[in-house]
Amino acid sequence: MYTSDRSALRRVYVESWQRHCAGLPLEPLQQQVAEVITLHPEYHALLAAGEAALQRDWHPQQGEGNPFLHLSLHLAIREQLAVNRPFGIHALYRRMVLRWGGEHPAEHQMIECLEQVLWEAQQQGQAANEEHYLKCLRGRLG
Repeated sequence: MYTSDRSALRRVYVESWQRHCAGLPLEPLQQQVAEVITLHPEYHALLAAGEAALQRDWHPQQGEGNPFLHLSLHLAIREQLAVNRPFGIHALYRRMVLRWGGEHPAEHQMIECLEQVLWEAQQQGQAANEEHYLKCLRGRLG
């Protein structure tokens, strides 16, 4: 999963979903991917399309969100929570779950902050600012 090859990364999602739908055994990472995809029925047909999904481009300037990026950010959030990095994120997450009425809506709030921090880091050519990320999350809590 840790590759810069876009098709290979996307193939992990497509194959995980296809195996899940077929009731085949899944590796732990495939299970995590399938769990996140299950929460997004709007992506099911795309992922069931197989190879056709691998080459498609999405254009934010046309209002299109990249489903592979979105699913990857869910997995990134879950990994952050598993290791509590940046430190304190897990406590903020628990509060966000209560505030937003569930884990999935809380993750979506967190994704918005993560996208912002990653975009800023990319623009500045620097690593993501963890403190700015936590500040954004706190801001979502009001």
